[in-house]
Amino acid sequence: MPLPPCSFLNSIPLKPISPSSSLSAMNGCCGPQCDGAAYIQAVIFDLDGTLLDTEKFAKSTLKEFLENHGKVLDSENEDKRLGMGPQESAIDVIKEYDLPLTPQQFFDEIIPIYKEKWPKAKPLPGANRLISHLHKHGVPFALATNSKTAAVEGKISYHEGWKEQFSVILGSDQVKSGKPSPDLFLEAAKRMGVDAAHCLVIEDSLVGVRAANAAGMKVVAVPPHSEADYASFADSVLHSLLEFQPELWDLPPFEDWVGSTLPIEPIYASGLFSNGFFCEAEDDEPSGFPDQVWGLYFGWPKLNMHGVFKVLVGVGRGHCTCTAKRKIKPWIIDDGKDHIADQHMQLSLVGFIRGLNNNETLMDLEVVEEEKSIARASLDLPMFLYHTRAPLFP
Repeated sequence: MPLPPCSFLNSIPLKPISPSSSLSAMNGCCGPQCDGAAYIQAVIFDLDGTLLDTEKFAKSTLKEFLENHGKVLDSENEDKRLGMGPQESAIDVIKEYDLPLTPQQFFDEIIPIYKEKWPKAKPLPGANRLISHLHKHGVPFALATNSKTAAVEGKISYHEGWKEQFSVILGSDQVKSGKPSPDLFLEAAKRMGVDAAHCLVIEDSLVGVRAANAAGMKVVAVPPHSEADYASFADSVLHSLLEFQPELWDLPPFEDWVGSTLPIEPIYASGLFSNGFFCEAEDDEPSGFPDQVWGLYFGWPKLNMHGVFKVLVGVGRGHCTCTAKRKIKPWIIDDGKDHIADQHMQLSLVGFIRGLNNNETLMDLEVVEEEKSIARASLDLPMFLYHTRAPLFP
C-alpha cells in the first residue's frame, strides 16, 4: 500500500530543500525513508498529460471528429476518459455519442486528425528540466503509457533528445494489459533491471496511479484540477513538475534555482485582461496555459497600447467569472502602469517563485509585496531580460 498522504509534500515548500537536511526533522516525515522503504533507483513516467500537454489537443481532435458526424462534444464529461487505453476509450466514445462505427473505423478516422496536432504539443512545465536532470545524474528512467508504441514514438520524435534519453519506452501493445493493470510498470522495471520497490512512478491519471499501486511502486500524481483528489491513492500530489523535489526520494537535488526563483522555459497564453484578472481562451483551445500551471510566476505581458512590462502572476483558486477551473491574477509591477485594464493581453511566464498549498486561494494573496520585489529584481537579470530581446510570443 502507498504511504499515507503527506501534508508537507502537499503544502509545497517555497524553495528546494537542502540535500543535507534531515527529512525526519521537517514538517512531518515524508519520502521513502520514513517507513524504512527502499530508496528510489529509477523513475517511470506516463506521457500524455504528465510530460506532454496533449490533453487539449485530444479534446479539440474529438470535438472536430464529432462535428464531422453531426455530434456536439460534452466537455464536462470528457475528463472521465483520462488515462484510459485507446480501445477502451474508443468503445466508450462510440457508445456515448451513438456513433455507427466500429472501434477500428473510429481509429481510422480520428488518428490522422490527431497526428496533425502532435508537432504542436509542448512539454509541460518542468518536464524537460526533470528529464535532463535525471539523465545528467545517470538515473535510469522509462516511459510507460497506455498509448500504442508507434503513437508514443511519433509524439516524442518532435522533442530533441527524448527518445535517446529514456532507458525504456513502452506502449500498451507491448504488454498483456494496459493500466490500471500493473503490467506496463512491472515490465519497465524489469527492462531497467530495477526492483519494483525501488521505482517511483510519475502520473497524471487515476488509472495510472492505481497501476503504480498495484505494481508496489511509489507514485507522485500531477493531476489536472478536475481529478485532483488523489490523496488516498498517491504518495504525493503536486500541481506541476516544477514542484517536484528529487531529494525527497533519495534522488540528486536540483541545482538550478537562482536565489528565490526558478528560470523556466517560457509558458505562453493570450486572453482578456479585465477587472484585474486574466481570462484565458476556452479549455479546449491550445492558446491558454497548461492545466498544470499553478502558483506564483513572473514574466512579460504585452498589451496592444502599452508595450511590454513586468508582471507577477498568480494562478490558483479564487472568485472570478473567467473560468470555473482556476483564476489568473496579474499584478503589474512596473511603476505607472497599474491602471491598465480591459485589453487583450499576451502573457509570457519566464520564472517560477512558489506553489500554492491546497487551501490557499488567490484571495489569500492580496498582499504579495515580497513576491513583487522578487519578481521585479529577477526580471532585471540577464537570464530573464533576455526574453524581451528574443521574440516574446510564438
